[in-house]
Amino acid sequence: MKTAVISLTERGRALSAKIGGDRYCYEKHCDPEAVPFADIRELTAGLFGKYDALVFVCASGIAVRAIAPHIVSKLTDPAVIAADDCGRFVIPLLSGHIGGANELARQIAGKTGAVPVITTATDSRGLFSPDMFAKANGLVICSMEAAKAVAAAVVDGRTVGFSCAYPHSPLPEELTEADSGSIGIRISGDPGEKPFDVTLNLMPANIAVGIGCKRGTSSSDITTQIMRVFSDNGVDIRRLAAAATADITADEPGLLEFCERFSLPLRTFSAEELMSTPGEFAHSDFVEKVTGADNVCERAAVCAGGTLTVRKTAGNGVTAAVSELPVFIELERNEDSCFM
Repeated sequence: MKTAVISLTERGRALSAKIGGDRYCYEKHCDPEAVPFADIRELTAGLFGKYDALVFVCASGIAVRAIAPHIVSKLTDPAVIAADDCGRFVIPLLSGHIGGANELARQIAGKTGAVPVITTATDSRGLFSPDMFAKANGLVICSMEAAKAVAAAVVDGRTVGFSCAYPHSPLPEELTEADSGSIGIRISGDPGEKPFDVTLNLMPANIAVGIGCKRGTSSSDITTQIMRVFSDNGVDIRRLAAAATADITADEPGLLEFCERFSLPLRTFSAEELMSTPGEFAHSDFVEKVTGADNVCERAAVCAGGTLTVRKTAGNGVTAAVSELPVFIELERNEDSCFM
């Protein structure tokens, strides 16, 4: 987690050194290892979208006022934490679950001897938290409103149904296996499935796309083709987890820009690795002459670890194939996992 630690006082400066991360200290209380600043609001405006977490070593009110103009959504906002400069308390203020502020607060407390003050209801009671669970399992939350409703039902002690298209560990006591009911969780690749009156749809991000492209193919053309393949085959683009290709195209600017846009790792494979992949794949003499492998997109998609679900589709100078990686849903809880 890329973290910025912001301090205002001399005590805060000393504490920030224990916390670690990129340090920003008020100019009157700085050291050679930190970046000086004069205005905390201007500093926060510049850092808010660049870091996964902001740790303010100062009064929580100062931190709240600094971040207030920049808050958008718990799905995108960074984790924000306030710690007093005496090192007594560390308080997650924003994005406690999905952003990881609760977990980071516990880590900081371990380094400094502070007390982590966790205020989210599910955490403080040791209950199942849908957004923490989703984050831990790499699941896409399709509706934050539904997630809030499930969390509220858990806190209120109501029965929450659970339906899953994938193998999973035993359920915690807050969930009940069910195919219908007033409120529940459905885990599958189709966000349109609504077995409960209020359904929290969660999708696994377990799709790899194998890509072959001509030299100089633009990021726009690659994106257009991938989006078309996903749309035509009913695959939600939010499930995309990785891209794969031949190592001969690993440095293609358009492909790298595509991966950056979707925050995807790019996995590359040699011609020998591609050709040794078992299975039946489309064959192209031309592709084999250029790359050393008779098929790039299908073989690369399978090499990424999945089962081929969408075969080679060509367009815009791009070939694409889709594979689905195996999923196991982990529901077991313990004290540590309550603070993901």
